[in-house]
Amino acid sequence: MSSPVVKLVAQRAALGILLLLAVSVLIFAGTQILPGDVAQAILGQSATPESLANLREQLGLNQPAYIRYFHWLGGVLTGDLGTAMSSGQDIATSIKERLWNTLFLAFWAAIVAIPLAITLGLIAVRYRNGWVDKMISGVALASTSFPEFFIGYLLVFYFAVEHQWFPAISTVYDGMSLGERLQAIALPAAALTLVVLAHMMRMTRAAILNVMQSAYVETAELKGLSAFAVIRKHAFPNAIAPIINVVMLNLAYLVVGVVVVEVIFVYPGMGQYLVDHVTKRDVPVVQAVGLIFAAVYIALNIIADIAAIVANPRLRHPK
Repeated sequence: MSSPVVKLVAQRAALGILLLLAVSVLIFAGTQILPGDVAQAILGQSATPESLANLREQLGLNQPAYIRYFHWLGGVLTGDLGTAMSSGQDIATSIKERLWNTLFLAFWAAIVAIPLAITLGLIAVRYRNGWVDKMISGVALASTSFPEFFIGYLLVFYFAVEHQWFPAISTVYDGMSLGERLQAIALPAAALTLVVLAHMMRMTRAAILNVMQSAYVETAELKGLSAFAVIRKHAFPNAIAPIINVVMLNLAYLVVGVVVVEVIFVYPGMGQYLVDHVTKRDVPVVQAVGLIFAAVYIALNIIADIAAIVANPRLRHPK
């Protein structure tokens, strides 16, 4: 890599670390101002003042907020995410399997959504302003109008209730074969695919159309190349940077935005884990899950920035 590329990559990485640190402060502060008393939520309404005071001292809730923040941050940096207040279980151990489940779901949704979105975008460009382009764009626009829970419930009604092709509840457990796991996640993966497909397709179409106005594309067309050849050999490679950006943003959404979908299908992932412990006001779990979501989102955005930098020929080959 050339020096400008290395410098920009280092800047993006440093910015990501600073941003994650700032987000950790916001997450910690946000959990501290939540209404209610953690000790009261754990012990119940019948708890005595003495037992509440003892639990607050045991949990360190009587310490100043900044001391608790640095104690929590120090634990995170050493791999200790703390202990769940509601169950007493180690959070890192509990999250490990659920994070794998969420990544597994996001991976298979991405495997379907990304190639399909790019292909539909290329077809829309090839037949731009024609009925094929209008149909693809119209369906994409309509799909973005529906919220996730509506799409999820439609899939459940049609494929699980009416035809019973797939289970309505996506139960996964150790010992399942790959085929059984894929059948279990078919509906939530389809819901996630439909949620991100339209955005990626529309952005792919817009990026390629922007490049199609360039002089070198017109030159390629004048040479007699077919429309698909012009798009594939000249327009698409030069539109790859914005396409990578939008793909990475949607990958981040697939991991971070699964909360609603996981709750609808009762899928044992990070989103379901978060919702379960928000209702219990289990602050350490909420903090840990929120920080992991933030880290994944920031990391994928940094990767998108770096990929766009590396794909820029003016940076790869400076004069």
